[in-house]
Amino acid sequence: MRRPYWIPQHASPFDFPNIDSALAHPDGLLAIGGDLSLSRLIIAYRRGIFPWYSEDQPILWWSPSQRMVLYPDALKISRSLKKTIRKQIFTITLDQNFRQVMQACAEPRVHQKGTWITADMIDAYCRLHEYEFAHSVEAWHDGQLVGGLYGVAMGKIFFGESMFCRMTDASKVAFTHLVLQLQRWGFKLIDCQVYTNHLNSLGAQEIPRKQFRLLLEHLSEMPSYTGSWKFDEDLIQTAFILET
Repeated sequence: MRRPYWIPQHASPFDFPNIDSALAHPDGLLAIGGDLSLSRLIIAYRRGIFPWYSEDQPILWWSPSQRMVLYPDALKISRSLKKTIRKQIFTITLDQNFRQVMQACAEPRVHQKGTWITADMIDAYCRLHEYEFAHSVEAWHDGQLVGGLYGVAMGKIFFGESMFCRMTDASKVAFTHLVLQLQRWGFKLIDCQVYTNHLNSLGAQEIPRKQFRLLLEHLSEMPSYTGSWKFDEDLIQTAFILET
């Protein structure tokens, strides 16, 4: 039985196998070990690889055979979500509290034991944020953080990592704002990693690993939007979702 590739603790950050060698069972498991250094994470994302493991496991690196992605122009916004956005219940911001968003995403969910967003993972992605590779979206209500998401941006791809919600539709509103802004900045793809009904309802779809790799090779090398992110002030006022 074939086993995933083992990465020694102090190996070069380039030390990843070809993603086509990922296991079929469990689907997409590519490598074990290594570290969460800034350089290794950047190289991993450029190759279509992401870390995902629980607190009692070594670092596991994945590249699933079917990749869940959203083309920004294919975003689906339900009638009820449009009504919620028009009511302006939430204030949506970018890059205002990255660590707090990650910590909220790390909180255990209903019927879920533990978390895959470990303390080491939070520290590692906060470093990515400091170097302007990782970004957060926050949904606020009465001054309280009630929803949001975070991810990594390279070229014209946004790699979504996790989202959380403490009020109905808070994360959906945050995600919708993000997608509309990414459209304006010319982003061509949002990586959602693995299938969920929630993401599918928003317009995401699965594509084969080979197709994802080809998109990645092209889009990750394109000029990106750098610096601390902010929403355009007229984003929602001029978006079609506010049309009556």
